[in-house]
Parts: sequence; C-alpha cells; structure tokens
Amino acid sequence: DNSVPAMQGTFRYPDGSEYTGEWNNDGQRHGLGKLSFADGSKYSGKFENGLFTGLGLIIYTDGSKYEGEFSQGRYNGLGVFTRCDGMKYEGQFKDGKIIGLGLLTFSDGGHGLPRNEGYFENNKLVRREKCSEIIHKAITVAERAKTLQTANVGENRSIS
Repeated sequence: DNSVPAMQGTFRYPDGSEYTGEWNNDGQRHGLGKLSFADGSKYSGKFENGLFTGLGLIIYTDGSKYEGEFSQGRYNGLGVFTRCDGMKYEGQFKDGKIIGLGLLTFSDGGHGLPRNEGYFENNKLVRREKCSEIIHKAITVAERAKTLQTANVGENRSIS
C-alpha cells in the first residue's frame, strides 16, 4: 500500500538536488518533505508517488514563489503566485497555469482600473467579475501551505 509513508530520510541526487522527507515502499517521495533543486529553488510540502500533490510552497531562485495546492506536480486548485517584483495573483490554477477566478495585484499594491478581478485564462483576464470568496479561500490555502510543518521531517535517517 503506497498511501502510507514507509520511511523517512534524506537522499542526494546526482544532479545536486536533495530530498528530505517521507518515502513510500517503491522509493518515491511520498508524504511530507522538502526538495532543494540544484538551481537553488526549494519546495516544501506534500508529495504523492514522487510528485508535488496537496499543499505546498515553492520558492524559485529569482525570489518568485507559489503557495497553495498542487496536483501531479503542477499548480492546481487554489493558491497565490507572487513574482519577484511583488506582482501577485490570488485565485484558481489549473495544470500549472492561471486559469479560473482570481485577482491580480501589481507591485505597487494596486489592482488596476478597472480592477483586474475575474476569470483568467492562459494567464490573462478574459472576463471581469467579483470573486472575493475565491480570493479569500486562495489566501487561506496559501497561509496553510506556508505553515505546513515540514521543518523536522526526515532528519533522523539518511537514505543512500
């Protein structure tokens, strides 16, 4: 049964990336964990059969970050994506893209005139509409992803 993490530990990959966390019996990242990529990007959150799934936080080397829900290794569901310049989108994501209801906030804190709130497709606002409930839920999910307890996961054992 791969639904329950079988072990914890740290593994260093040949490309320089490193995973610390829970594993399933097939040796896949599964459960809570932290993955540091060779380029310096970092993910912390939940994994399922090797892929980011559930709540997580990824911080890229340029300082941009995504906090929210993942499925099959991609942004999927509710979350907040913040660019390194402070511009951010709060709302729905699908297959790693901004698709669904949300709000765009520019780096100066403004939302544009008229307000950039509504339905987005392929990272562009296509229909303006009020969606404060979705925005609030996305912010709540992002906060939960940020506070997910991965700090001490897998520190006791090393897998090589």
